[in-house]
Amino acid sequence: MKQFLSVFLAVLLSLILYTVASFFIPWEQISWGTLAWKPARTITVSGQATSKEKNQIATFNAGANSVKDNKQDAINEVNNKIQSVIEAAKSFGIKTEDIKTEYINVYQNQEQYYEDNRQKTRPGQWNVSNSVSLILRDVARASALTDVLSKAGATSINGPQFSMGETADMENALLADAITDATKKAELIAKGAGKKLGKIITIAEGGNGIVTRPILMESGGGGGGMEAGTATVQTSVTVMFELR
Repeated sequence: MKQFLSVFLAVLLSLILYTVASFFIPWEQISWGTLAWKPARTITVSGQATSKEKNQIATFNAGANSVKDNKQDAINEVNNKIQSVIEAAKSFGIKTEDIKTEYINVYQNQEQYYEDNRQKTRPGQWNVSNSVSLILRDVARASALTDVLSKAGATSINGPQFSMGETADMENALLADAITDATKKAELIAKGAGKKLGKIITIAEGGNGIVTRPILMESGGGGGGMEAGTATVQTSVTVMFELR
């Protein structure tokens, strides 16, 4: 009983002292600090990977032009030439989805003449042009396609322009190499700082791109000799590592 009474009195005295102290101690002026986790030590580096690949497609632009006194005659002539070009391209192996009309241009020339010692203008002949783009997916046949388009009636041929085409699969295949490159860089930096490289915290994919270096050699009379050249496919990542 005496022990219980002693404990009760001690608790009661503590409560009284706390209540009295609350009126006199400036609690609002006391800084208790904050509880915070110690920030993790990290390092962020970028990694790159590249691969040199042969260009896979060749793009051509073939056009036809006609100048006549009669507008419809000029249109008909150009349409016939372009239709012949398209049929020849398809027979060569170009798919329909790889043939696209680029533009059709119809306008009347304005002729200048003098009358009563004054320069004047009057409607002249009709000028009609049409152009289509063609995608060749067998670059080794680029020179042969140039000859085919010319013989089919194309009055102008621009190309080939060599390029890679779709590179998404190539870029994805390089991601692992880019991460490896980033890891090697991070290990060197960590070693220089006297630390050890920890686990990967975040990975962000960076920019992808293609650097094309086509080589084109032409000779007179038709297509000439051509080389498709190569392109460099590249990808990059940004990786954050833990430092220990």
